[in-house]
Amino acid sequence: MVKKGEREKQLLLNLLNPIGINQVEHYGSTSVPNLPSKPIIDLMAKVDSFKIVEDEVLSILSNHSWHYVHPDLDQRPWQRLFVKVNNDKREAHLHLLLKGDDRWDKQLLFRDRLRSNQDLVNEYAKLKRESAEKFKNDREKYTKSKTEFINSILTT
Repeated sequence: MVKKGEREKQLLLNLLNPIGINQVEHYGSTSVPNLPSKPIIDLMAKVDSFKIVEDEVLSILSNHSWHYVHPDLDQRPWQRLFVKVNNDKREAHLHLLLKGDDRWDKQLLFRDRLRSNQDLVNEYAKLKRESAEKFKNDREKYTKSKTEFINSILTT
């Protein structure tokens, strides 16, 4: 999935660079070798303002299997979200963050610390498996169950 994520990143850069979006990162579980993950690639890009999303990004990405998730549905006001769908399956998520949002640095720090430490990967994989089993019908609780581990990695 790492190679697929990097290909998707490059495709997005090719599409969005003409409108000034020149930072796209592959992050999340699919960006870490040997970490079990759902087959959905998480990417993020920096934007100067969310105005560009509906003015320009939407028209570009909608021609390439990307679907805009309105902020009212996403319920995360700090980002704008696109979902790439092929054959009725989610293939990738694109999270657009405002330049200066500290979530950008935290996501990359977490990814990079896992990439550089197989013991952390193993520990996180175990936590993910246990949480997936325990909270298989509650995505919110599954996500929350990983928070303590993630925060511990970010503060070391």
